[in-house]
Amino acid sequence: MAAEAEVLDELHRLRARLPQLTGALAASVDGLVLAQDTRGVEPEGLAALTAAAQSVALRLVDATGQGAFRELLVRGAGGYVATYAAGPSAVLTLLAEGRVNVGRLHLEGRRSGQRICELLGAAVQQPDRAPKQPPATTAPALPVRTPSVRPGRPPHPATGEAPST
Repeated sequence: MAAEAEVLDELHRLRARLPQLTGALAASVDGLVLAQDTRGVEPEGLAALTAAAQSVALRLVDATGQGAFRELLVRGAGGYVATYAAGPSAVLTLLAEGRVNVGRLHLEGRRSGQRICELLGAAVQQPDRAPKQPPATTAPALPVRTPSVRPGRPPHPATGEAPST
């Protein structure tokens, strides 16, 4: 992906702004890793679990009428796992120590999610980065003859075509 390096840079900047982060991962909503800065955690497994958790969260907010999915926070004995929407096709998952300021975690996570959304949107809107495909050749459409019916002369009952003269 063309934006992978830029997304990885955003993850590094996020970890520099919030030292209590122990990992950061950007993934597609389908569970594919886009960029990751995680140590001691398998990124593919985390991306798959994030996609599953987000799917449940989407159903939960939909069933309760809370609007579109924005974020998900899980607190364990050793810290936090926070997932933020990063546009319609990606999510940002952050791993944080238990002593993290949760308000700051949300602030920085939301900002980075928006930035990742912009980076991925920019990559989609710049087709010159993708390899160019030759235009598909299509044969011109052939004219289609349609029978005409003259006033006063009904069409043939079996074929629906106008009677010949």
